[in-house]
Amino acid sequence: MHEVFYYFIIDFIIIMWYYIIFNIMRRYVMDKKGFFIAIDGTDGSGKGTQSKLLCQALENMGVEYRYIDFPTYDPQWSSLVNMYLGGTFGDDPAAVNCYAASSFFGMDRYCSYMLDWRKDYLAGKVIVANRYTTANAVHQLAKLKPKDYDAFLEWLFDFEQNKLGLPMPDMVFYLSMPPCLSEKLVEKRCIENNIKKDIHEKNHAHLTAATKAAHYACQKLGWRLVDCNDGDNIRTIDDIHGEIVGLVKQELAAAGRI
Repeated sequence: MHEVFYYFIIDFIIIMWYYIIFNIMRRYVMDKKGFFIAIDGTDGSGKGTQSKLLCQALENMGVEYRYIDFPTYDPQWSSLVNMYLGGTFGDDPAAVNCYAASSFFGMDRYCSYMLDWRKDYLAGKVIVANRYTTANAVHQLAKLKPKDYDAFLEWLFDFEQNKLGLPMPDMVFYLSMPPCLSEKLVEKRCIENNIKKDIHEKNHAHLTAATKAAHYACQKLGWRLVDCNDGDNIRTIDDIHGEIVGLVKQELAAAGRI
């Protein structure tokens, strides 16, 4: 009887030892995963500006980060994206269905992740993305009728996060403003930088549909909606930045990263 009890105790200790080691290793792996922040928004809303300002704020906080930007416009990774946005398939965004277009952008992100920033994410850095899968969840969603929204969103995130293995953002900010203001800012930017609008930017009907789709995605997916205007007045860059940084600090503190 004593011998049976002895072996029971030994087995119990061994099992608990393996359990403790397993949880320590699991926590180590989880802790090494990066914290992912995606900033998306209406064309001309200042996504790039706010993404870079957030990076500066993280640096000031002593937080290691990596900035990434999509699409990459890389000649190889982004070749189909460049063709699509440049109008090779047609000037109307609807000329390429939402699933095909999403695959173009998804593969650009896959190449970027596997060949560039995967090591930073796995090393535990905070990733700040100027656009991400979220952009497909707006611009490609805009090509569909509302009754088809949910099916597409389910397919999209399954394709990129499950099938391709791309990280899911921990926080998403969507910078929102009415198309009438957005189009004026895009026009101004193109003139100042001597660049052409892509097929999304020069299509008023698409931008209007994208605004509707974005508000649905924010509600459905839990994105933080940041209004960039107060009526006809555009909020200052610093005001918008302050709102974003305040929310990021709360989440990073809750995650034990600051």
